[in-house]
Amino acid sequence: MASTNPRTYEASESRKVAFLGLGVMGFPMAGHLALAGHKVTVYNRSPEKALAWCKEFTGGYAPTPREAVAGCELVYACVGNDDDLRAIVLGPDGAFAGMKPGAIFVDHTTASANVARELHAEAKKRGLSFIDAPVSGGQAGAQNGMLTVMCGGDKEAFDAARPAAMAFSRACTLLGESGAGQLAKMVNQIAIAGLVQGLSEAIAFGQKAGLDMNLVLDVIGKGAAQSWQMDNRGKTMIEDKFDFGFAVAWMRKDLGIALDEAKRNGAQLPVTALVDQFYADIKIRGGARWDTSSLIRRLR
Repeated sequence: MASTNPRTYEASESRKVAFLGLGVMGFPMAGHLALAGHKVTVYNRSPEKALAWCKEFTGGYAPTPREAVAGCELVYACVGNDDDLRAIVLGPDGAFAGMKPGAIFVDHTTASANVARELHAEAKKRGLSFIDAPVSGGQAGAQNGMLTVMCGGDKEAFDAARPAAMAFSRACTLLGESGAGQLAKMVNQIAIAGLVQGLSEAIAFGQKAGLDMNLVLDVIGKGAAQSWQMDNRGKTMIEDKFDFGFAVAWMRKDLGIALDEAKRNGAQLPVTALVDQFYADIKIRGGARWDTSSLIRRLR
């Protein structure tokens, strides 16, 4: 099994579900739903990925979102951005056109809070529910079924959707009304941006000073400087390895969403804005697909 690592699944009722979007996150997330015993139908814009998924997991494929969601109680999705999300949800071939009354759409895309509220309102008009549920944990978290899911929307719909989502999650939490999940993901990415830049500067400084930085990280990682980024990316940064993980292009998209939201709510994000430009430099250097820890490349 190439896309997911073995894990123990919580016992839950088998549900008829759809998963829309089979990128590096969606492919293994849909796989965990199938492995947990749910009846999964998948859709992907390029059908080759959907057919590849069907060869690896037990489930079906449909050529449109509308057909994929027919008869489903729960619909999960993970696509690229606001426009991609609207494309699979709205219109005559969109998911909302095919979902039965009372069905729940759970969106794992990192998108704007505005589009979440827009689709939540549209779902209500149609007798449907919409939960915005962006995830943290990256490709490895998706493959291992250990994502953290941040949700916004109605509690009743959240409670109904959560058990199946635990097939690919270690935590799935309702944080507030529609849009709250997307806002929480913005908080997550803002925090990560500053952490990665600080870690980059620390490692580059230590290397210039002639220190054994692997040893230094082992020592300071037991103190107040410890972080997930240090534990999981520090030594690969020292080794100048970035061909894995969460891509710079995705981070720039996410930070752009956060900076746009800050313009609306008046929040000051000076470090985030600066790090976003540093990522722009990395992208110009050919690093759009490098891991976000590649910020250190600017300092060498």
